[in-house]
Amino acid sequence: MSARPSVLFVCVHNAGRSQMAAAWLESLGGDTVEVRSAGSAPADEVNPAVVAAMAEVGIDVGAARPKVLTPEAVRESDVVITMGCGDACPVFPGKRYEDWELPDPAGQGLDAVRPIRDEIRRRVVELLESLRPSTR
Repeated sequence: MSARPSVLFVCVHNAGRSQMAAAWLESLGGDTVEVRSAGSAPADEVNPAVVAAMAEVGIDVGAARPKVLTPEAVRESDVVITMGCGDACPVFPGKRYEDWELPDPAGQGLDAVRPIRDEIRRRVVELLESLRPSTR
């Protein structure tokens, strides 16, 4: 893994969980990590309830746009995290793959999205810890 690791969050529509995870990692990781998100069948826009939930914690994802998953995005990433959505990613040797089982915020209201947002933040904090170089 490089000095500045790259993380790719993947979910089918790239409109909810993967967008929240990418936004949290950008916010909490700053310039110490490169962040990508994508989906195999991207939606036209980020879920409005996700935009509202992230705005509540001071993170603006209103301008984010769902992107299509490409083999190049996977190849260029050190860590690939699927969001419990059953999306398949190309597998390349030497990559770290994780699947985060999380409820889908699609069609949910703000009250249902908040706990998903908070759980994603918790997992992103753990991910950042695991990406920090060991001082041993």
